Order: sequence, then structure tokens, then C-alpha cells
Amino acid sequence: MRIMEPIIEVKNVYHQYGETHALSGVSLEIYPGEFVAIVGANGSGKSTLARHLNGLLLPSKGTVKVKDLYTHNAEDIWDIRALVGMVFQNPDNQLVATTVEEDVAFGPENLGIPSAEIRSRVDEALEWVNMSQHKRRSPHQLSGGQKQRVAIAGILAMHPEVLVLDEPTAMLDPVGRDEVLEVINYLNKELKMAIVLITHHMDEVAMAKRVVAMGNGRIEADCSPIELFLKPDLIESLGLDVPQVFALGNLLREYGLKIDPAFSPEELVNAICKLN
Repeated sequence: MRIMEPIIEVKNVYHQYGETHALSGVSLEIYPGEFVAIVGANGSGKSTLARHLNGLLLPSKGTVKVKDLYTHNAEDIWDIRALVGMVFQNPDNQLVATTVEEDVAFGPENLGIPSAEIRSRVDEALEWVNMSQHKRRSPHQLSGGQKQRVAIAGILAMHPEVLVLDEPTAMLDPVGRDEVLEVINYLNKELKMAIVLITHHMDEVAMAKRVVAMGNGRIEADCSPIELFLKPDLIESLGLDVPQVFALGNLLREYGLKIDPAFSPEELVNAICKLN
């Protein structure tokens, strides 16, 4: 039973692009400190839903509430975007300045925060994403993973309570992807920031405590990652896969090995070792 109030409430939201129903009656609550993954095939509505969480898109019908603010109220929108930060696939689209520290300062400057406070926030945000040593470099000289970490720092400098990431690792190589995932995990576990991660990498879902699976503009499941991955028929119907390690564990269970579900190779090895 939940004892705290949700920070985001999506109620019966519909959204249309022309004749296309991208969202059809979606309701969702995001709580402080949660880590929620949102998954679905292309066209399922997951990115459309993400853009509703901080008012980048407005519902055709229904409401999105952030604390006591509503996205359909124009006077609330900037306060909402300070509370709910958004990071996209391509970090180049969020990098606007000539140096890293200037880029991270851009958001707080637009909020009218005093200069001394901006400096403190920039240093703090760069430390959180492990980019302090690059603060005087040009963002365009950085690797893809470093650019994405700077983009995240720019949002963190505005002190949001929720960070929404729309496939932030989709354009990164394995090294850059690991860098960004490490930062996301740190923000959630150490700073207790609510994370909403939209992803098509099903192994990233294992980081979350809760997963929302979408199909045809609707929420088809809202459960733990393990509960979702133990529903092969639903996974297949939504055009999704399970992580390779989890799939191997499923196969071993089919052959009669009584092992617990595992998300990592280490967990699977430990589960097998317990059989002896």
C-alpha cells in the first residue's frame, strides 16, 4: 500500500496525431524516488507518454498533474519543467554552448537563478555525472557517452525531482551506454531521484523496480521486471524480448533446473551453484 503522494499523475490521457491514436486512455502514477522503465515496440506510445510528463505534449483528453500543477495550465508549465527534466536520444540536440560548464549553466540561467547559485549547481551537477574534469572543454569534442552525461548534468542543474530519459543510450556505443547507465543508477540509488527510463534495451529494464509495458497506445502491464519477463506470451504479443541471461535461465528451468530468475551472468552462475 502506497503511503506517499505521487509526484506525477496521468489520468485517462488520450493523444492523437491527426487520425492516429498515439495514447488511448492511459493512466499512470509516478512516485518520489521510484525507478520506472517504460517499454514497448515502435509506435506503442511510450515516447508520446514521456513527452506528456513535463508538458512537451498536451493531452487531447485527460489530465497530467505534477504535484499540484497541471500541464494544460500555461502558467504552470515552466514550474513543471523545473520539476520534471527530460533527456532525449541525441545529446547534440540539447547542447547549446561553447563549453561544458556554460552548457550546464544554461537551464538555471533561464530560471533566473542568481550567479553564485548557478556556479554551485554547475559544479555539483558535473560532479554527479563525473564530468568535472571536462568542464572547460567544448561539448562537441566529447564522446557520445560524455555528451549525454553533460546533457543530463544540464537538467540536474535545475534540481528536478523527476528525470525522464527517452532512450538515452540508443545512439551510444557500449562504453558510452555503460557510462550513462551508471549515472542513472547513481542518481536513483544515491540521490533518491525519481527516474522514468524509456528504453528498447530490455536488459536496461532490470535496473528498474517497476516496468510499464505499452502496446497500441495502452498500458498492457505495470509490474516488476521479473513478473513481466515471466509472461512470455505477453512479451511476444508486445513485440518485445527478454534479456539474454534471463532467457537462458528460462530455458534451464524448462529443462528441469530449479533456479531463481537472474538478470546478470553473475546472478545466473550463483543460482546454478546453489543447486550443488
